[in-house]
Amino acid sequence: MKLSTGLTRRTFLKGAGAAAAATILGDLGFDLTPVALAAQNLRIKTAKENMTVCCFCSVGCGAIVHTSDGKVINIEGDPDNPLNQGTLCSKGQAMYQLTKNKRRLDTVLYRAPGAKDWQTKDWDWAMKEIAKRVKKTRDSSFMEMDEAGITVNRTEAIAQLGGAAHDNEECYLLSKLGRALGIVYLEHQARI
Repeated sequence: MKLSTGLTRRTFLKGAGAAAAATILGDLGFDLTPVALAAQNLRIKTAKENMTVCCFCSVGCGAIVHTSDGKVINIEGDPDNPLNQGTLCSKGQAMYQLTKNKRRLDTVLYRAPGAKDWQTKDWDWAMKEIAKRVKKTRDSSFMEMDEAGITVNRTEAIAQLGGAAHDNEECYLLSKLGRALGIVYLEHQARI
């Protein structure tokens, strides 16, 4: 039904309802006057941005890590990454807990063969020990020629497995290292 002023009944009821709601809200103490908003001081305002790849699966979602004074203060999805376009799954959103977690190990624990207790070691000792064991294994298992007399220069006693947190450049370097050592069993999580 149209009123004589050309106003429809529906439009009239909408306007009357909005006016009644505004009156009631004003009477209840709500201040309906516009307010000036101030920008918040963001904790990442002066932080350094570092681009990285999420470490949980092999999709390769991009993340932005904000650091200040050498400490991670925020991790969020990278809107420029074509895979996730700024979004992160629940695991990716929890990446911050990898750096801020009181249960995370931040020292090297070593248990000698046959021992019952763990010993705390420093990182220099751990890296030297790993290198020593890789060299010992490679030297004891290195094969220059196979049974047919063909030069193979390989070891079959060591395997290398890449993880989801590695980007293309790291995978390239790790595969070059593995091939230089003569490792033939090279794999990556994305292919398994």
